[in-house]
Amino acid sequence: MILVIIPTYNERASLPRQVDGVRAAAPDAHILVVDDASPDGTGEWADARAGEDAHVHVLHRPGKQGLGAAYLAGFAWALERGYDLVSEMDADGSHRAGDLPALLAAASSPEVPDLVIGSRWVPGGSVVNWPRHRLVLSTGANRYVRLALGIAVHDATAGFRVYRASTLRSLDLTAVESQGYCFQVDMTWRVLRAGGTVVEVPITFVERDAGASKMSRAIVGEALVKVTRWGLVHRARQLAGLFRRG
Repeated sequence: MILVIIPTYNERASLPRQVDGVRAAAPDAHILVVDDASPDGTGEWADARAGEDAHVHVLHRPGKQGLGAAYLAGFAWALERGYDLVSEMDADGSHRAGDLPALLAAASSPEVPDLVIGSRWVPGGSVVNWPRHRLVLSTGANRYVRLALGIAVHDATAGFRVYRASTLRSLDLTAVESQGYCFQVDMTWRVLRAGGTVVEVPITFVERDAGASKMSRAIVGEALVKVTRWGLVHRARQLAGLFRRG
């Protein structure tokens, strides 16, 4: 079974299109809308849709608690109900539902990767309608992640992805406190440190045409501080290992 988690906060204008897109692209998948008490009626719309469609479910949370916490709540919901594959998607349409089957196919391949990332920065991947400063921020952030952590993933900040449920069960999700971009890097890093495999599938990322971006200086700052700290610890352990072997 497949679950697509869509976190929402004030996404009433875009969520109906995204839900319709996922239902058309992956008709066997279930959708979990995780709504943080959106004041614009997003949660109410999701409830109404769930009442009409058995493939759509809603998890209400009492207030805006952040993207990472929303996904962790969605993971727990999925694992309690026995789903096999758990996908993350944004509600705003920037993650095209038409790309979802390619990610699911990769997650179900004979190699059985632990994590499949819909990547903007591998051959075949692209972004549409992004201003230059967003391009510089994303490409620069991902280069920094690769350098700091010594990993080969090109789009560790990407939020369009599919996990094996067994992989999520094997990780200590209670220790994850990151939000925003940092949550995606954190989860990627945890999968790799646990010996898991990560596969990147090219996607086209389209800038939202409804609603407002949740990007902020605090989100960027959190990612910079935490990735730097993880990188320093990682490099220190590598040096310690070299000294011990020497």
